[in-house]
Amino acid sequence: MMPVFDRSHTDDLAEYIAASPTPYHACAVAGTRLEAAGFRRLAEVDQWPSGPGGYYVVRDGSIIAWRQGDAISGFRIFGAHTDTPTLKVKPRPDTGSGGWKQVACEVYGGVPHQTWLDRDLSVAGRLVMRDGTEVLVHVDRPVLRVPRLAIHLDRGVNEGQKLNAQSQLTPIWGLGSYREGEFLEFVAAEAGVDAGDVLGFDLFTAACDRPSYLGKDNELFAAWRLDNLLSTHAGLAALIAAEPAEDVPMFVSFNYEEIGSMTYSAAQGPFLETVLRRLMGEDFATYARAMANSRMMSADTGNALHPNYVEKHEPGHRPMPNGGPMIKVSANQRYATGAEEQAMFTRAAEHAGIPWQFYVNRNDTPGGTTIGPISGTQLGVLTVDVGAPILSMHSSRELCGADDPAYLADLALGLYSCA
Repeated sequence: MMPVFDRSHTDDLAEYIAASPTPYHACAVAGTRLEAAGFRRLAEVDQWPSGPGGYYVVRDGSIIAWRQGDAISGFRIFGAHTDTPTLKVKPRPDTGSGGWKQVACEVYGGVPHQTWLDRDLSVAGRLVMRDGTEVLVHVDRPVLRVPRLAIHLDRGVNEGQKLNAQSQLTPIWGLGSYREGEFLEFVAAEAGVDAGDVLGFDLFTAACDRPSYLGKDNELFAAWRLDNLLSTHAGLAALIAAEPAEDVPMFVSFNYEEIGSMTYSAAQGPFLETVLRRLMGEDFATYARAMANSRMMSADTGNALHPNYVEKHEPGHRPMPNGGPMIKVSANQRYATGAEEQAMFTRAAEHAGIPWQFYVNRNDTPGGTTIGPISGTQLGVLTVDVGAPILSMHSSRELCGADDPAYLADLALGLYSCA
């Protein structure tokens, strides 16, 4: 008999992912949901209110939101990121070869090249207009494709041949001779604007496949951008459900994490610190006391145990889907976790009443890193790295346990709710 699970949170995550093909869309959809819950968007150039309420601010594909009461003694921050490895359209996109129209793209982040072959791709992003406004665009249908060379012409395809990112990852989008400006004209028309008024753009390829459940009992969930919209959605849902407190619940999701976080809106930039300082006022001692009383969870996906590559995993730490969030541990601080941080995580998980598990990399296989060590170091805030276990990380189609998105949201609410 098929188990009965409450999948309402994961159903909602599927809707969020489908509506958020880029960081800019992810922030816009989050803003709409926050405003429906009574939050108010603030502009960084304006004077901010000091009284109780829910507020949020957006900068360049990054978003920070919080719910404050009458007083602030510290912050409980749940952090994630909005970007995903993909192909980014180059400034002069029109190109072609052999009678095919193509779109020139650059690899963004750690893309496993093979997963982007033979997939129906859409295009999405933002257009910056002559008057300084931004227009979001999502051509929500198959437009692009990176075709694989037939095996008859590439007999070594199954022997681990490497793709050239410059010459072999250029998508096709039509037949005939290409014309300079044609692709931008197409995208601008889809957005309902004049291409002549577009002075800048950030456009990306986006996987067209809709999120879906799979497995014998639908216990698995597959989607593009689980890394890291799963965490972004969890933090957003938890903040909307949180109550105002002196330890202010705050949610932040940064753009550019996948390429090193070195921009004015990313984790290595001053965005989060600027917001925190504005909320605490000009007195540095007051701000320092608040930081000393603050806690942060950096939430990103991590690697679930892969059944075909068990030897790639740390033998004593084998996280599984639907086993609850992982606490990520690295002796070299690739993840911001130690004994104090583990205690903080455990209190939040126990408060939420959820299962949890450890994640540790093999000694001979260094893993990636997250916003955790960056933000924790910049702010001087006790920070722990957490996340849901997934397979196929950075692929155009990732896989997680269908219960894990809700577990992660519960963990975030546990952070907001417990001492």
